[in-house]
Amino acid sequence: MTKTGGICINQLKLNYTHDMEKAMYSAHGVCFADYSRKLDVRMKVERRREREYLQSQHILTNIEKKLHY
Repeated sequence: MTKTGGICINQLKLNYTHDMEKAMYSAHGVCFADYSRKLDVRMKVERRREREYLQSQHILTNIEKKLHY
């Protein structure tokens, strides 16, 4: 755990494969080491994932509406 400006930040201890590393870099432009070590990077990635998830749910809802009419 590191402490910066009175805030404690836990470093994630993640097990990951080479393919996971490539996918993370390809999708988000960061490596797992930075993702696990830097809170700002982690938050940026997670916000983007959340936004993409919500967009996919919106698309799915629209498709389901069209199928039921």
